[in-house]
Amino acid sequence: MSTEPASGPTEDQVEILEYNFNKVNKHPDPTTLCLIAAEAGLSEEETQKWFKQRLAQWRRSEGLPSECRSVTD
Repeated sequence: MSTEPASGPTEDQVEILEYNFNKVNKHPDPTTLCLIAAEAGLSEEETQKWFKQRLAQWRRSEGLPSECRSVTD
C-alpha cells in the first residue's frame, strides 16, 4: 500500500514543478523531465502528466487551443 495521496503532488512539489514550468521549460525533454521528477520526488509519469495538464491550462489562459501539433496549425 502506498502512502502517497491520490490527489496529486504536495504544495512543495507543485512549487518545484511550477518553477520549472515557468522559468526553465514548458516542454522538458526526457532527461530534464527525469531531473525535475527527481528534484520533486515524483515519478517521471506523474511529472509528465502534470506538465501535460499544466501546459493545456496555460494554453487556455493564453487563448490558445489546449492541444496543438505545431506552430503552423
